[in-house]
Amino acid sequence: MLRVAMISPLFESVPPKLYGGTERIVFQLCQGLTDQDVEVVLFASGDSLVECSMHAVIPEGLRLKQPPVNDSLAYHYKMMAQVAKQAPEFDVIHNHSDYWMFPLTEMTQTPILSTLHGRLDLPDSHAAYCSFPKGHLISISDAQRKPLPDLPWLSTIYHGLDLEKFKFHPKPGQYLAFLGRISEEKKPEWAIQIAKHAGVPLKIAAKIEGALGQDYYSRLVKPHVDGKFIEYIGEISEHEKSEFLGNALALVFPIDWPEPFGLVMIEALACGTPVLARPYGSVPEILKDGVTGFVHSDLEVLAQKVGRLSQISRLECRQWVNERFSLQRMTEDYIDVYRKLATTQGIATHHRRNFLHPLKRAAFGDS
Repeated sequence: MLRVAMISPLFESVPPKLYGGTERIVFQLCQGLTDQDVEVVLFASGDSLVECSMHAVIPEGLRLKQPPVNDSLAYHYKMMAQVAKQAPEFDVIHNHSDYWMFPLTEMTQTPILSTLHGRLDLPDSHAAYCSFPKGHLISISDAQRKPLPDLPWLSTIYHGLDLEKFKFHPKPGQYLAFLGRISEEKKPEWAIQIAKHAGVPLKIAAKIEGALGQDYYSRLVKPHVDGKFIEYIGEISEHEKSEFLGNALALVFPIDWPEPFGLVMIEALACGTPVLARPYGSVPEILKDGVTGFVHSDLEVLAQKVGRLSQISRLECRQWVNERFSLQRMTEDYIDVYRKLATTQGIATHHRRNFLHPLKRAAFGDS
């Protein structure tokens, strides 16, 4: 049996109680691997709720902890030390905590696979990404790796969803939905602009983080919120997400940054809800204009497209996710990489483990 150490960021539990795309994917992957008879040990905060084995690095996720912590990096270093100590017990160590865990590649012979969940175009972070050539990297879209094409990439593996967690809503709702963060990259004020031009109400379910987020909300969002046409409902839980997205006419995704993936897009589609998006970052890889919604850089054009949403099949939106972004497909893609890594580096020996047989894999998502 293949044995994998899964490293999650410590900011949120697995799954997250509220906002947290990376931790949600870690949760899904732990579930998918366990169902495929892969032995997973998750390194995460102690308030995580998973079916696999878990090593609790700290009692609870850092973001919601009271009083707030002053130095989150210290706790991630603690996790790195614990993983390094146990590294020989695993065939592969799968890191989801960005370059903070890259030093593990110099601390153990166990292969380290890192899925990068964030943007790679910020100049200060390049030094870290380029300093650990022994790492093995997974991108979550082809667009994500464009700023650093020469890193040791193994594959692009798109995120996947357990569709049983998302209720299909065959009938469109009466409002537009914005789900995510209140930030300059996500552009909630542009979602408001689209809603006003289209004459359709907007509900904003979003996280406000820190002083910058609060300032952004106060300046650009709050003046438009009237509780009726433009409604801010705050940060919602995973259990509320399916109803919020499924009951919407469309998800508005007016980003202004190189989005590495955009999990909320496939979450909306899984509910049958089409997406109105600007074509930046991963968007052209995830959506198909005219099939899963509409994609255009001009806000006025997107507002005009609201009147054409009846042309989009909500069932086809659901099928799009089932065919391309399923949990099974994501799981099988990762198992294939695990096996290749462990075999190539000679970590797993015949007297200790038997490898999983090759699984039938969907072609979509390979690079």
